[in-house]
Amino acid sequence: MSETTAPGATAPEYRPDRKKRSRHVYNLVGLVTFVVMAFPVYWLVVSALRPNNEIRSYDQKLWPNSVTFDNFRRAIDAPNFGTAIQSSLIICVTAVLGAMVLSTIAAFAIGRFRFAGRKAFMIVLLVVQLLPPTAMLIPLYIQLNDLGAINEYWGVIVIYLVTTLPFATWMIRGFVVNIPLELEEAAMVDGCSRMGAFWRVVFPLLAPGLAAASIFSLINAWNEYLLAYIVLQDNDKYTLNVWLMNFTTSHGTDYGALMAASTMIAIPVVAFFMIVQKKMAAGLTSGAVKG
Repeated sequence: MSETTAPGATAPEYRPDRKKRSRHVYNLVGLVTFVVMAFPVYWLVVSALRPNNEIRSYDQKLWPNSVTFDNFRRAIDAPNFGTAIQSSLIICVTAVLGAMVLSTIAAFAIGRFRFAGRKAFMIVLLVVQLLPPTAMLIPLYIQLNDLGAINEYWGVIVIYLVTTLPFATWMIRGFVVNIPLELEEAAMVDGCSRMGAFWRVVFPLLAPGLAAASIFSLINAWNEYLLAYIVLQDNDKYTLNVWLMNFTTSHGTDYGALMAASTMIAIPVVAFFMIVQKKMAAGLTSGAVKG
């Protein structure tokens, strides 16, 4: 029975829209989270534009009293800046491309074929992800030393490639299992081989997954410091993150040049992320639907 209001009685007061109030709370939490996460980046850029006397001053302000680009000049003029860029590009690009090729093949095998030890292999991939790199530092150094890979680019490339493979394989596998098997079968009926069906049908559909996996792999390789510092020993082979040590000497730390160099190092990854962010977001959502 429907409730009716008695004659002369006032209509009941309705509570405020709870959904609208909850939306405001969520927006506020999101805004606070964004400010907390973005403030270190803002302070990094602002410090790169401050003169050194302001950086060392106890009276810090949110915006510098004067802006200078001398910090960037000193960072660019620092020794081995060009070789550090070259080392980072060689190591990171090679490691990411190699990881994408191997992880795509492994993900396709896991997602499409049923073989003995398949589940055990997938569990091993997860377990390897749980191990921190620092826990494997000494065994890795001993193995690389036995192979003659110390102070060689390919030693760091192998480490980055191997540490990237488990995550990339799991991510790309989520896309492989979402691609209908009937598409491959239709291509093979039309005359394609199994490999031809993969390259012409499956591989183009894996583009969002490859974009998502590659950006994560690139960020991990580009920002890694400890392993590169241990394996590479010559100043002219240091990556950019190891090269930042040049600004800390026995006479003190040049904070202005250090902040400027850190800002320049972050620009390539941020630019690459902005280019592929749409495909990356689509890859993360579609790859997590099934599997």
